[in-house]
Amino acid sequence: MSLFSDNIKYLRVNKSFTQQGVADDLMITRARLLKYEDGTSQPPIELLKKISNYYHVSIDIMISVDLRKISIDDLLLLDDNRILLPITVDRQGENFIEIIPHKAKAGYTAGYADPEFIENLQQISLPFLRNGKFRAFPVEGDSMPPHKEGSFIVGRYVEKLEDVMDGKTYILLTKNDGIVYKRLNKNGKNLTLQSDNKVYKPYEVKASEILEIWEYACSIATKEFLPDDLGIENVKDMFRELRNDIATLKH
Repeated sequence: MSLFSDNIKYLRVNKSFTQQGVADDLMITRARLLKYEDGTSQPPIELLKKISNYYHVSIDIMISVDLRKISIDDLLLLDDNRILLPITVDRQGENFIEIIPHKAKAGYTAGYADPEFIENLQQISLPFLRNGKFRAFPVEGDSMPPHKEGSFIVGRYVEKLEDVMDGKTYILLTKNDGIVYKRLNKNGKNLTLQSDNKVYKPYEVKASEILEIWEYACSIATKEFLPDDLGIENVKDMFRELRNDIATLKH
């Protein structure tokens, strides 16, 4: 847990706290805190939770991310001390898009904050995508037609939850579901995730469960769209939307 010891020392110094002051707040001795900061000892889980709450940084971030390399002020604080890590866009103008292949999809949940994992991903460049950080995610299932399984959704990184717009589609990385692509609507501190395929029922995700949010920017199809793909449910949806549009025009 060397990162943990470096992080708690950095957080204390960054806030201009003294060792004795932090130790008093945590109700431990200064000597005990010193051992945690120099890495010679590790705190028990209950104290680890207490330190996490004290600095408002989640445990998994505290033990897996070098906080000295990112701006604490740029972190987005969510419920339960969850934070979204900022992603820095290349200042040289090169906008490389990392591709998350199907075989790496499961590993992305654990490796999204690991620079080495991200660096080893294949990259492409799309000149029409500018002003943001982009990443390509694989599509699975048939919940978001016309995007077929095997296609890729290219998303623009979203740093603030308030930038999420109701009714638009986003790729979410969540603690429980991994990577999902859905249409979002805000519901207090929760987000309602809805599939365009009405066979699948909408469900809610707490803001505290979100690790990353990527707004739809474009898609890359790897299979040809066929006329047969326009199933009966899609036809019904088209007529339903047309009826709603007509009703809106009348008003």
